[in-house]
Amino acid sequence: MKQITSLIKTSVALIILIASVIPLQTQALTDRAPGIKVKVVGKGQPIIMIPGLTCDGSVWDETIKAMGNQYEYHVMTLPGFAGNAPLEDVEAGFFKQVEAMVLDYISENKIKKPIIMGHSLGGFMALNIAIKRPNLPSKLVIVDSLPYLTQVQMPQATNPEQAKQMAKQMTSMVLASANQPRANKVAYQKQMLQTMIISKDKIEIAAGWGADSDTPTIAQSMYEMYTTDLREDLSKIKVPTLVLGAWVAYKPYGSTRESTLNIYKSQYEKHPNVTVDMTDIGNHFIMWDDPEFFYGWLKKFL
Repeated sequence: MKQITSLIKTSVALIILIASVIPLQTQALTDRAPGIKVKVVGKGQPIIMIPGLTCDGSVWDETIKAMGNQYEYHVMTLPGFAGNAPLEDVEAGFFKQVEAMVLDYISENKIKKPIIMGHSLGGFMALNIAIKRPNLPSKLVIVDSLPYLTQVQMPQATNPEQAKQMAKQMTSMVLASANQPRANKVAYQKQMLQTMIISKDKIEIAAGWGADSDTPTIAQSMYEMYTTDLREDLSKIKVPTLVLGAWVAYKPYGSTRESTLNIYKSQYEKHPNVTVDMTDIGNHFIMWDDPEFFYGWLKKFL
């Protein structure tokens, strides 16, 4: 039991750690009901940018600046994260509701064949959208995200019921922190982010987003990720997909570049058109930690 509790605490920490110079003549801030926000920057080929758990859309600011003005960036901040309004009934399904909002946004704005880029939870969501709507995107960029997180972080959960039991325990621990003072939440986030982000300034920013996120939203989205296995359904994705992973933060636990790369390739085995690579210096926020690697791949792939 102690080992399970320790594993759950570690998993919670790992998943939680999950201004542009481009001309802004087309920039707009769109509030959608309820809880999703979209900032549009630039003109050109559309890119839907989905951040990870607890993150604000501004996590992509440096990426937009580096990629230039040939794209139209639709930068999302998801419900319940970074101070954004949560869903009215998150227990009815976080991913189901938010994915519907993303698809409605794309449809209502007549966005054709967008590139969909997602980090962590956002990458998981991008995969699921491409599975359900294989003709919608033109390409996918998945930043340090796996189609079945449970297999890696909870290898002893060999059947769905075990995964549900562990996920329930994990989310209970998250919900228990809901009434903590904001200063305590920031301190905890900063401690956990030490292995997920290199820059101290960026850790401060991400810690603030985490502290300002809705606790029930964090718990529900985590539960759904840990109890959903997308691996077999990856065969339905029709578009080229770039997957960039990180491994160096797990080196103290025995991980190597080769072992981590093999895990990623194994999880994406059913995908018919995927390219997988690993940063050798970056942690979970690859776009912040290893921009040369990240932007180099984006320019080559897109």
